[in-house]
Amino acid sequence: METSMTQPGSLIVSLDFELNWGVHDVFSLEQYGAHLLGARKAIPRMLDLFKQYEVHATWGVVGLLCFVTKQEMLENLPELKPSYRESYFSPYEKLDRVGEDESMDPFHFGASFLRRIAETPHQEIGSHTFSHFYCLEEGQTVEEFEADLIACKNILEKRHVDMKSFIFPRNQTDHYYLEICKKHGVISYRGNENSWVYEASNYGQQHPLKRATRLVDHYINLTGHHTYKLEKSSQNPIINLPASRFLRPYSKKMKMLEYFRLIRIKNSLTYAAKKGEIYHLWWHPHNFGLNLDENMRFLERIFEHVEMLKERYSFVSLNMKEAAQKIQLEHH
Repeated sequence: METSMTQPGSLIVSLDFELNWGVHDVFSLEQYGAHLLGARKAIPRMLDLFKQYEVHATWGVVGLLCFVTKQEMLENLPELKPSYRESYFSPYEKLDRVGEDESMDPFHFGASFLRRIAETPHQEIGSHTFSHFYCLEEGQTVEEFEADLIACKNILEKRHVDMKSFIFPRNQTDHYYLEICKKHGVISYRGNENSWVYEASNYGQQHPLKRATRLVDHYINLTGHHTYKLEKSSQNPIINLPASRFLRPYSKKMKMLEYFRLIRIKNSLTYAAKKGEIYHLWWHPHNFGLNLDENMRFLERIFEHVEMLKERYSFVSLNMKEAAQKIQLEHH
């Protein structure tokens, strides 16, 4: 296969950092607390690995995580809150369960990690909305989304972060909402893989067949490599850097298939390197919360492969902001 000489291929890594704000409507703390506490152990280890392998990553953080105290949180909530038809989607209904600070409540506070991320080379902090806002659930409005985005921008600015990249919760995107992102200085977002299996949909539209197909697709290439050229599209107000693969966590039940899961990712990375395309890998820190050692080992094997691609094909590592700025430069 011919190597593309126009520009080297690149790996983008992005993470959805949300702790309980991202799962409060799906699991109870009794069900999922161990994963969330595990995420707190996983993040420092991920950052060490990123540093060791010079991996550039974007951390989309939920704004509500960024406060030091509950008092500070309550003083900085948006005026307009999402009016979902299903009220349990809203975290504001559950604020009475939030503790006083990070030492008292490790499930809802993560400001200490923002510092760790900011101090690690090549890491970008972006937005995962303020309240883990769902853009396709019924009842919420554009105005509520904008209020949420402004609240997130404000707390990130307080933490010395200039918000340039955006990761939509549950990957629920909408064209109008991209316009609002642009208005507030965001330059890129992570779109969905280009396949019917991964189309943006609300919670109720998650069809069992889609789920089953997605599961198999982690181990066998059913839907393609999902790599793409670094290009600007005229249709989007901000730059779309679609996902290529969700990094599924290690599972004891699927242990026999781990080899195939790794090969699936390695093959796509090699394809991206040879074609001069992007491969965008993403996950949540809490996906590593259980079986941390197995998950870290798996991630390191991916990065070892990326090292080889760097040497052989001049493959590079970019965070979302860097990739978007590269596109902007080339189109000026």
